[in-house]
Amino acid sequence: MRVAIHTLGCKVNQYESQAMETLLLARGHHLVPFTDQADVYIVNSCTVTATSDKKSRQAVRQARKRAPGALVALCGCYPQVSPEQAQALEADLIAGSGDRRAFLDLVEQVAASGTPTVALDDPFRRKSFEALPAGGLEGRTRAMLKVEDGCTNFCSYCIIPYARGAVRSLAPASAAAQAQALGAAGYREIVVTGIELSAYGRDLPGRPGLADLVEAVCQAVPGLRVRLGSLEPRTVTEDFCRRLAALPNLCPHFHLSLQSGCDATLARMKRKYDTARYRQSVDLLRAHFGRPALTTDLILGFPGETEEEFQQTLAFVRSCGFARMHLFPYSRRKGTPAAAMAGQVPNAEKARRVRLAGEAAAAAERSWLTSWVGQAVPVLFEEEKEGFWRGYTPQYLEVLARGTGLHNQIKTVTITAAGDTQVFGTITQEENP
Repeated sequence: MRVAIHTLGCKVNQYESQAMETLLLARGHHLVPFTDQADVYIVNSCTVTATSDKKSRQAVRQARKRAPGALVALCGCYPQVSPEQAQALEADLIAGSGDRRAFLDLVEQVAASGTPTVALDDPFRRKSFEALPAGGLEGRTRAMLKVEDGCTNFCSYCIIPYARGAVRSLAPASAAAQAQALGAAGYREIVVTGIELSAYGRDLPGRPGLADLVEAVCQAVPGLRVRLGSLEPRTVTEDFCRRLAALPNLCPHFHLSLQSGCDATLARMKRKYDTARYRQSVDLLRAHFGRPALTTDLILGFPGETEEEFQQTLAFVRSCGFARMHLFPYSRRKGTPAAAMAGQVPNAEKARRVRLAGEAAAAAERSWLTSWVGQAVPVLFEEEKEGFWRGYTPQYLEVLARGTGLHNQIKTVTITAAGDTQVFGTITQEENP
């Protein structure tokens, strides 16, 4: 069959879609772009915001319109927490966020029988980590390596624990073996990811921590870049930084979820840190790593957020000097404590705060990019577009440079100019492959 996959949401979803690609090819199916005619359309959905839900629904409708006779399968977090809404879309197959092999079995069965099927489980009954093949289509430079699933933080605004269940982790030795297989397949960079990466190992014998996992992966593939997904700020300790700074192939790029720069708002969010602890993490990373890229997330317009609290957030993020910020207006999620809180902020005010925070984010990013002009940096190139090759430094600085046949190559580039979201450079030297 010709199968097309559309992925929404986080790096874990990207990993799981890549795993499904690998499994589908092994079963003899053919992969085609989601915009092409296919026999099967798979929508791997996200539900982190109301906008994510909307995009998931749109993707199902687009697939149905593109090929009325094709099988349309919806899986992932959206149907897991909103099964009634998902079933109203009249997809042929609806499944949740777990057991991708069983889901692909159902895809084949429904394609053969034509019988619409709903297959949803209770995510809190999942007890073990689902090991899937890492990597995906040939020719890719970067691979996701999922090492953890589930979350039990239950932040007051977040629906994801209800979609993913409790924490389950991949053993360090298994993660190292998967990393070696990715290196053998030609990947040059691995992104270690999870739903709550900082919770890694708490379910495993001996309770290995994230630093143990990262050491195992980095040491297994010394010739590959290793990049970390999103971290909870309390993960960053003196010991964590000391151990990770000793790993030469670990990328100095750290995404520390903030959500708010106001302690009162953080408390209502039920985040387990305050701005002082967050600042400690920022300072530790900058003390142990040479010019690390620090990126973050912000939620604007959380219930009860006053103008004064918003201004506290703006002042805090400006003082941190982030390389990039991802901004989201608060999205009311049914079933979460925040949805019932007093002081819901009007949408127009949320939009204003996102705009103002966006101006601060743009200024910080421009300052970060400009600071690299004149520096020579290693760039792993990925693709050519409009006469430029695009690649990334270990700090995840997007670099554009002219050259020929640079895919999957690392070259030293001298940065010559900075744009709003990327920098431009001239290739000066090729690194050892």
